[in-house]
Amino acid sequence: MRQGVSLSRELRRYLPISEQVLAKFDLLRTMVRRDLEARYKGSILGNLWPLLNQLSQLLIYTYVFSIVLKVRLSLKGLPADQSLTFGLWLFAGLLPWIAFTGGLQQSASSVIYQPNLVKKVVFPLSLLPLVSILSSFIESSLGLMALIVFVGIITKTLHITMALLPLVWIPQLLFTAGLGYFAAGLTVFLRDVPQTLNVVINLWFYLTPLVYPVSAIPEQWRDLIFWVNPMATIGELYRDLVLVGEVKHWGQWGIVWLISLIVFYLGLSCYRRLRPAFADVL
Repeated sequence: MRQGVSLSRELRRYLPISEQVLAKFDLLRTMVRRDLEARYKGSILGNLWPLLNQLSQLLIYTYVFSIVLKVRLSLKGLPADQSLTFGLWLFAGLLPWIAFTGGLQQSASSVIYQPNLVKKVVFPLSLLPLVSILSSFIESSLGLMALIVFVGIITKTLHITMALLPLVWIPQLLFTAGLGYFAAGLTVFLRDVPQTLNVVINLWFYLTPLVYPVSAIPEQWRDLIFWVNPMATIGELYRDLVLVGEVKHWGQWGIVWLISLIVFYLGLSCYRRLRPAFADVL
């Protein structure tokens, strides 16, 4: 608690932030911490489970696509045509997707699972969808750290382009939060939204070049996939910054920022319009 107060004071000292915003920031930080603690409370491995889950997906997809289907690729600075290279490439693309889908699916039910908070007049309901989104993002950071360690061991170098990762995280979080607000608000009135969302996410996954290279997409469709699917670009940016050490998708990166800001604004606006009726429905 003291650390939270200290952080709030530091933010207020250097940034023009009001007391109300700082109070919401502290509340959100506390809720995220409690959510992370509650997810694996009582388990022996605790918060290492997210990393193990991510690594298990890595092993499964690497086995299916690299060993069974014999998909091969070559990346600058990494051993060519090896399962290990494919595994690192695959993991780099899956990390943002795991954070995105985990946060989005859980945020859809964030309001209906907290009816007591919804009926409190003074509680900032705009924080509810953000809790699971930030928790999933933090969990995925464990996988990112593991990826960086693996890359450092194999290549004996770490690319300076990794310093640009925060500029990928921001639109990733905005895009996820915008869709999360949409889903959370609509779920209060349409309880089929979470199930529908699961179906959409499954289709979305295979329409995104995460477990297969972009070269597998017909050439006439490649540009369209990147310009209309932010998660395709975000996955490639992770690979560019962590594995390759150069950015190959500058134009698409700018489009991701634009789409993310629009989706976030529209999602939050929709959520705020629906919010007054939450208490009546729940």
